[in-house]
Amino acid sequence: LIMISGPVLGGIADYTQRKKSFLMVFCYSGSLITTLFVLSGPGDVFFTLLLFCLAYYCFAGGNIFYDAYLPLLSRGKDMDRLSGQGYALGYMGGGLLLCLNLLFIRFSQEIGVCAGTATRLSLASAGIWWGVFGTISFSLFHEERARYSRQRSLLRAAFAGMKKAFVTTMMVARHREILIFLLAYMIYNDGVHTVITMASIYGKDELHLSTGTLLGTLLMVQFTAIGGSLLMSRVARSFGSKKTIMGILILWFGVTIFAYGMKTCLEYWILGLIVGLILGGTQALSRSFYGCLIPRDEAAQYFGYFSAFAKFSAIWGPILFAIIRQVTGTSRLSILSLSSFFMIGFVLVSFVHEKE
Repeated sequence: LIMISGPVLGGIADYTQRKKSFLMVFCYSGSLITTLFVLSGPGDVFFTLLLFCLAYYCFAGGNIFYDAYLPLLSRGKDMDRLSGQGYALGYMGGGLLLCLNLLFIRFSQEIGVCAGTATRLSLASAGIWWGVFGTISFSLFHEERARYSRQRSLLRAAFAGMKKAFVTTMMVARHREILIFLLAYMIYNDGVHTVITMASIYGKDELHLSTGTLLGTLLMVQFTAIGGSLLMSRVARSFGSKKTIMGILILWFGVTIFAYGMKTCLEYWILGLIVGLILGGTQALSRSFYGCLIPRDEAAQYFGYFSAFAKFSAIWGPILFAIIRQVTGTSRLSILSLSSFFMIGFVLVSFVHEKE
């Protein structure tokens, strides 16, 4: 859905110059839907899946307009700093809420709340958290008002958005640097996404780790990603975004090799520490580097494509992981196969000439 609608939504936002309004709609819709998780009980599979899909669509759709502010608020190397700070604060907020929820679920019996109810309340708290901090942001940030000539009806804006999406598609196809980077991002982000989503399965299947260890490592990744986002942004100020991204991809390649031979709980914690340090940097620098390549006045449109490629890249890694695991009976070769995503991404990024 994001792949199909992302570029069009970006075109509408650019046409109407109302990124903040669209961001607010997606934020509050996602907040409300996430809060409704409190109604999900045992056996409500379809209802819960529907809520999850709608909430995730609102999150991913809202990020199109959120990311589009980056090239408007900063330029050059300052974009790396701002993007890194954004991800660092995001991981801080997510890690803090996750920590509070884990403590609440862990000690729910002592305060007279069953584990199922505690879990549903924790999910609902994410929706409330989302809405509250969204409101704080919206009250502090004021978007420049659009000119009267750009104030159009929603229907007309939708047609204009679709037209802009088509035109931008042609422009992206002709712009060598943007197209190569989007392809590179789609491939290496697929590897990153798969490592994160399959890490718990790998730890449980191959290392037979406890649920507490898996959740503890996840929490550690959240907080180490804060320092990783800021650290990699500072490195990029010295070496440039492109070289730093290429260096991070080499580290990701090393992560897959290390994970293949991993055997102990301590090694899993070490892996989580390394992943946390490079995860935030990968996301922050990819966003800021892309922001340097695109026209500032059409940022929402181009970040619609960025989101589309990001979502498309979330498909193939898990499929490859599952197929290899099913055929071989082990996840070790599956995790090793992900190294190819980072090698291909590294090669493609090397062909991107940002000055052009």
